[in-house]
Amino acid sequence: MKAFKKTLGYLFLLIVVGFAGLLVWHPYLLRVLQYRTPNAETYKIFPQGIVHKSDSAFHFYRASKMRNDLDSLKVLDGNNQLITFADYFKNGKLYAFLVIRNDSILYEKYSKGYSDNTLTTIFSGAKSMISVMIGQALAEGKIRSLNDKVTQYIPELKTNSAFDHITLKNLLEMKSGLEFQDALGGIVKAFLSDEAKYYYTYDMKAELMKVKLVNKPGTVWVYKSIDPILLGWVLEKATGKSVTKFFEDNVWRKIGTEYAASWGLDHKNGLTNTASRFQVTAIDFAKVGRLYLNKGNFYGKQIVPKNWVSQSVNIGGEKPASAKGWQKSAHHYLWWIPQEGDNGDFAAEGMLGQRLYVDPKTNTIIVQFAEHGAGNYPYRKISRYLAGMPFSYTTNK
Repeated sequence: MKAFKKTLGYLFLLIVVGFAGLLVWHPYLLRVLQYRTPNAETYKIFPQGIVHKSDSAFHFYRASKMRNDLDSLKVLDGNNQLITFADYFKNGKLYAFLVIRNDSILYEKYSKGYSDNTLTTIFSGAKSMISVMIGQALAEGKIRSLNDKVTQYIPELKTNSAFDHITLKNLLEMKSGLEFQDALGGIVKAFLSDEAKYYYTYDMKAELMKVKLVNKPGTVWVYKSIDPILLGWVLEKATGKSVTKFFEDNVWRKIGTEYAASWGLDHKNGLTNTASRFQVTAIDFAKVGRLYLNKGNFYGKQIVPKNWVSQSVNIGGEKPASAKGWQKSAHHYLWWIPQEGDNGDFAAEGMLGQRLYVDPKTNTIIVQFAEHGAGNYPYRKISRYLAGMPFSYTTNK
């Protein structure tokens, strides 16, 4: 018995030493242990690049009477159950829900402590923002072509043969072929996942320099963080500006924003996490939606090339690489584009229920911030309902 206890003691000691060594070798894992799944406040642990607001703010018109009838509208939740939107809001622990049509705010609802000007992280909604900037850099000639290899802009990556044949288009389509382990499959897998690594690491460049290639570039779509992070690095190299500065100069100050936004960095003066760390207020996030609703134009000035907007939110005759939910949303140029039914709408989407939804058919913009969201896709039904247009889940599934 004593020998058995002694063996267990040695085994426990080996586990402790091994785990301690793992934390020394990968210090970002301490952050993973401490914060686990990030929430709306986790961004505050990272250095921030501040994106300053416009000199002159654009204001949506606020209807004198909000459309409270939306609370009783039946929508599908993540369990495929029809519930009232009021219950959808409650069950999803939504922080904010803002509906704008024809530049008028028709409905807005907030949880305690939230308003239209509460700065919130939108997680993967950041991916759509780097897509906007890549289009602008192309128009300026800072990026010559999407067919350029990533190593033409980031020569440091030439030391890793995995990058030899990866183009910017491969990154934009999430078809780089680079290895990436998601956080699905249990606690241990989530702890050691690439999802956690790239969110919490102190040095994204160092991690990117040693990534492996597992598929031929351009052949296999895999949803992952590293492709948009690489695009952020490309943007900085191509323009000579930080992502924060480029976004401020080319987007944020040009669309009538009322509040500052921010981009999270891996360390002070480090690389921007353009995959999951963009912080924005609901009212200003809606203005990004308005920009794309108006095909890149803001009061007669073309901020984003019209053809880039069209190219980004329409997949044309392409065969979709993804089909999420009943609406069969395809991921294209870092936007989500429903393919089922009377479509034409598109969205920037982040985990835990962060959404920017745009429906050109009804001139509707919806912003949702949430703690975890109630699932499914109620936005098209809401936009069509408020526009007095017919909608049926049975014909749109």
